[in-house]
Amino acid sequence: MDRTTRREILRGLAASVAGAAAPGVFAQTDSPFTKPIRFIVPYSPGGSTSFVARLVGDKVAESLKQSVLVENRAGGNTVIGMQALARSPADGYTIGLVANTHLINGLLMQSLPYHPLDDFTPVATLVKTETILVVHPSVPANGLAAFIELAKARPGALNVGSVGSAGATRLVAEMFMAEAGIKAVNVAYPGTAPLLTDLIGGRVQFTCDTPVTSAPFIRDGRLKALAVTGSKRLAAFPDVPTFAEQGVRNMDLSLWFAVLAPAGTPKPIMARLNAEINRALALPEVRGLLEQQFFEPWPSSVEATARLLFDDRARYQQIIRSAGIKLEQ
Repeated sequence: MDRTTRREILRGLAASVAGAAAPGVFAQTDSPFTKPIRFIVPYSPGGSTSFVARLVGDKVAESLKQSVLVENRAGGNTVIGMQALARSPADGYTIGLVANTHLINGLLMQSLPYHPLDDFTPVATLVKTETILVVHPSVPANGLAAFIELAKARPGALNVGSVGSAGATRLVAEMFMAEAGIKAVNVAYPGTAPLLTDLIGGRVQFTCDTPVTSAPFIRDGRLKALAVTGSKRLAAFPDVPTFAEQGVRNMDLSLWFAVLAPAGTPKPIMARLNAEINRALALPEVRGLLEQQFFEPWPSSVEATARLLFDDRARYQQIIRSAGIKLEQ
């Protein structure tokens, strides 16, 4: 199914880790960048990906004294933008923002024009966010245990909405159903807006969504929140327990954004970009703006970013196989 063996992945990971030069490689020198940096975002403008890219990119630009130009290249479920990144010169002047979808595509699309690990170099993680299980108010369950009991009593009678046939939130929902021992019919939507429209209208009964998009509807009573992933409750919804608190374990799959560069990007440049991104994420004004959008700033090393990609890819593959999600022909 996948042309990359575990040995090849580990070899690439080791190379990435070796490239994580010690912090401060350029500490005593001026910026090594002499022209603007192109920051490809493989999503339409106006969404959370563009918001994070511009927020962090502007701070990196101030520090490096070079413009960071965000370029939205949407299409093909991020394939168009990622293909452009893979084909860009490996000189540090082109980077790209990726989310969990980048890894999922590599497991489900047989004809990708690039390899999601081999053709890129990890630079840094940016942010992560949890997901929240929301249901239509007509669902006669005000807690997770009652919802699970209802679903077990009506196997296959409930519809679960997802963005795309195998997006990250679909995988979260599949994890939940596997852990809880329940079944539902998946209904795929082209985006979050039509999904929430149908959920609010009662045409699907539940979904696992990001808090930033569900929050307004939870607050006005058009949706009920039953559980949140992660190890702690959301500050915005302190009355919504985690899955773990309610007896459903292993629900720690976060949604994240990270930065990649074309494979072969010079190692000192990767280290400098990693340091600048981490510095930007530590700024109080950046943290505050991210937290308003339910994002947790997530600074990390090049090594940790590489490990995230490797570990999450293996985890997604297991979920996809268990759920019987099919490859795209």
